[in-house]
Order: sequence, then structure tokens, then C-alpha cells
Amino acid sequence: MTAPLLTVRGLVVRYGKLTVLHGIDLEVFPGETVCVVGANGAGKSTLLKAIMGAAPVSGGEIRFDGKPVAGLATEEVVSRGLVYVPEGRMLFGPLSVEENLRLGAYVVRDEQRVQENLERVYALFPRLEERRHQAAATLSGGEQQMVAIGRGLMSGPKVLMLDEPSLGLAPKLVDEVLETVDTLKAQGMTILLVEQTVREALEIADRGYALQSGRIVVSGPGRDLLEDDRLRSAYLGL
Repeated sequence: MTAPLLTVRGLVVRYGKLTVLHGIDLEVFPGETVCVVGANGAGKSTLLKAIMGAAPVSGGEIRFDGKPVAGLATEEVVSRGLVYVPEGRMLFGPLSVEENLRLGAYVVRDEQRVQENLERVYALFPRLEERRHQAAATLSGGEQQMVAIGRGLMSGPKVLMLDEPSLGLAPKLVDEVLETVDTLKAQGMTILLVEQTVREALEIADRGYALQSGRIVVSGPGRDLLEDDRLRSAYLGL
């Protein structure tokens, strides 16, 4: 049986005396799209940040591609092939689209590989190629999210972690973003997705996990979770 690319076991995250994650277990296998859902404050973003080394891990284990990554610098985690696209896009507004994209390849030393990755991003997002010299701050919200995802792809990741990519977008743009996720899935990209648009996200996910108050309350095939009362409870906070 194929081994998981990403394994989280018993993950505990604390901020001072506050425990945010209580012993999380999660796996992502090669080629899978795995979705994590839950109400605001459930700990979804904290989970991704802990995996990237950007939140304090108080207990448990995180293994990527068979090796432990907890405690490594974020740059080292990225160089191993695990990339995080944060909530809120966090672009450099005065810089051009292409300059923002190239920042995502900061761990890649081979300029030819950088150029190949850039061409792949432009093939995925033709609008970005049209606006390659335009300041990122002048783009629409949907286009900025394309830049954020494209920047995440520039290092050629083995696993792409997306944190609320549809946040703050109009419904039509939400559909575009999730179609992009589906396209990446079809291309074989391994994806760990945190998303507030639960139904649409679980419909494209192979598997899902529902978080409630820092604990996983239900997991399983994405479409099966849509019919699970425990998911409704976790998401609605009932």
C-alpha cells in the first residue's frame, strides 16, 4: 500500500495556557485532495500553520515524505516540497504579478526550472500572463487569489496546502477558485484544503476531516461527509 505523503499524529498546539488543537490525527496520500472543514475558530488554519512550523507544536508528530518536519525552519519545509498558501493572499501589492510569482520560487536555485514553473502557472492562469507586468494591488480579488495559488506552485511542491482560498470572494469567483483546485487535482497535485465553502469543497475532495473546538469529530470520503449529521454539528457549532 502507498505510504502517506503527509502524516500528522497526536498533534497538540497551545498558545500559553490555551490549547487550540487536541491530538489531531490526519493523513494525506499522493494524488489526494483532502479537505478540512469546521466553524470559525475550530483550529483549521492553526493546523496548517503548525505543519509549516509557523505555530507552536506542543506534542505529537508531523512527518512529510517519511521524515519528521516539526521544528524545521519554514524554508526547509518548503524546500522539501510542502507549500502553504495562507489565508488572505498576502501579496506584495506594489510588485508586479510576475515578481510576486517569482518570490514563490525562492528555494529553487535553477533558473530554467523557475522559468518552466512560471510557464506552468501561466498555462493554468492565462489572465495572469496577460497581467504579468501589472501591480498585484490593482488586480481583482479573484485574480489576486490566482497569484497566491500560482506563487505556491512556483517551487514545484509535492503537497500544496490552501488556507481558505475562497475567503472574501463573490460566489462566481469562489466557483472559479474551486475549479482551479479541481484542475490541479486532475493534474495529479496532492492538496490539503481548508475551506469555508463546505459543500463545494467536499464534492471535489477525496476525503475530508471535520474539526470542532480543536478536535476531529468525523472523517471519511468527501461526499459521504455531506450526509453526516456530525459534520453539520461541527460546522454549525451545535
